[in-house]
Amino acid sequence: MSTTQSERLRGLLEPLVAARHLDLEEIEVATVGRMRVLRIVVDSDEGVQLDACAELSRAVSERLDETDATGESAYRLEVTSPGADRPLTELRHYRRATGRLMKAQLADGGELVARILSVDEDGLDLEVPGVKGRKPTARRLSFPEIAKARVEIEFNRKAADRNAAAADDESQEEA
Repeated sequence: MSTTQSERLRGLLEPLVAARHLDLEEIEVATVGRMRVLRIVVDSDEGVQLDACAELSRAVSERLDETDATGESAYRLEVTSPGADRPLTELRHYRRATGRLMKAQLADGGELVARILSVDEDGLDLEVPGVKGRKPTARRLSFPEIAKARVEIEFNRKAADRNAAAADDESQEEA
């Protein structure tokens, strides 16, 4: 997709997305066989429910039908939330991943796996898991030190850790 088309679509769709208290994360146009696919990725601090995607899809379809933003070619519209393997690139992505395990490629070439404890405008407070029975250690990581990062999926997180994270989530909701 050309930058001009991407900017035009973003300008057209961002108000629709924002009106539903969602963030427009990505707009992608891909060719699949003879069909073009317009994929719109949205997210929010609370996550995105299927009903919200369906409602937004209808609104986007109506808006696109009113304009020539997609050209004359047929396309399939997909409105979705980001997958678990989405890169962490924005401050809001890191905030939404608080309490989760993150794998980061560092700017100095190293790699780090750590749990995100808190996030501010300058960087992250992390808990680096201990190795071979050692206790976890605290680490501060500034955003310029991170080349790439994404959430690590945990299939075997201990129940005590999950319960503590759930309690933290509940206390943040009450605040």
